[in-house]
Amino acid sequence: MRITHLGHSAVLVEVAGQRLLLDPGNFSSEWHSLTDLDAVLITHQHADHVDPEHVPTLLAANPRARVYVEPQVVGKVPLTGARPLAADASVELGGVTISAVGGLHAVIHRDIPRIGNVGLVISASGEPTLFHPGDSLAEVPQGVDLVAIPAYGPWAAMGETIDFVRAVGAPQGFLIHEGLLNGRGRALIASRIPELTVTSLLTPAIGEALLVG
Repeated sequence: MRITHLGHSAVLVEVAGQRLLLDPGNFSSEWHSLTDLDAVLITHQHADHVDPEHVPTLLAANPRARVYVEPQVVGKVPLTGARPLAADASVELGGVTISAVGGLHAVIHRDIPRIGNVGLVISASGEPTLFHPGDSLAEVPQGVDLVAIPAYGPWAAMGETIDFVRAVGAPQGFLIHEGLLNGRGRALIASRIPELTVTSLLTPAIGEALLVG
């Protein structure tokens, strides 16, 4: 498996001959020029996870890519060919299984209505299993080898993040959802995760591809 963090929650996953782009949002632009994608996967409707301005252009440049989205995204964001992927459902792409878990975004404030959110578990025979939670720390699937860890959100405190990483128990992880943090904030959470959990933290630069497994 090869992963490339493309800023905030956008991650390119290359595994079992498939190129999968997760959560291309408007906090980053490194994904804008990608081609040869097999799938685009969206955890929820917030613009920092699906950029309504640039994702349609991306899809036009990748006409073969299948588009799987949390069900509420359909009708909220104009994505040609988008197919709903609900919690507890899964799809097969070549030799890759993509399973959706969860169902709800984390609580931001009691007066803000909750929306849908699915975490995505990506697995293939003989390859590490990756979990990208979107904007929720509630689901902790087991058997995960690599976890994408939200570094900060208005819906999470560091204590909750540490408990999430502990519960998943993945040997390795890397930070996502860091778009609202400065360098000091990223360094703080990056130092606490290996100190307080069993998860070793990978630290790829934006746009740097890492081989895992």
